[in-house]
Amino acid sequence: AMRHKVAGRKFDRPGDARRALLRGLVADLLRHERMKTTEPKAKEIRPIAEKMITLGKDGTVHARRQALAYINDKDVVKKLFEEIGPRYASRPGGYTRIIKLGPRLGDGASMAQVELVEGA
Repeated sequence: AMRHKVAGRKFDRPGDARRALLRGLVADLLRHERMKTTEPKAKEIRPIAEKMITLGKDGTVHARRQALAYINDKDVVKKLFEEIGPRYASRPGGYTRIIKLGPRLGDGASMAQVELVEGA
């Protein structure tokens, strides 16, 4: 079977573990505003993180509930809506940046830093 036009990385995990992994990484990025991870993981969480920040900009109760449905940490969602969202109010997307860091010493995995860009 060829996986023509099948999007998304599998990370050699079952679906539920993969979703849990991505949710945790997105929460970590919003919590610390900067994190180091492998390049494929960085590339996978970026669009999700951008969507979360867009929800934070919206600021409605509905948006907050949508964010809580993905991020299982109330404190992170609170920060998302009170700090991060307002910070990018005048910025039309592009809230994150990925900087490649080169291979990891242990296994040679390509590493990257994901960070939130400076506020508008």
